[in-house]
Amino acid sequence: MKASDIKELTVEDIQAKLEEEKANYEKLRISHKMAQIENPIQLRYMRKTIARLNTELSRKLTEAK
Repeated sequence: MKASDIKELTVEDIQAKLEEEKANYEKLRISHKMAQIENPIQLRYMRKTIARLNTELSRKLTEAK
C-alpha cells in the first residue's frame, strides 16, 4: 500500500487495516519459519506497510487533538 493511499483513509480505516496487516504478517512469518516461502522479500514490504500505517495513524491522532 502506498503512502498516498494511506493518507486518504480515515482513522478507523487505518486501525482496521493495521490489524489486518499485522495478522497477515504474523501468518506469513510463521509459514516462513516452517518452510521457505516463495518471496521472502514480501516480509520486508509488509513490515514497511505496517510502519506506514502506524506513522499515518499517529499523525492523524495528533492532528485531531
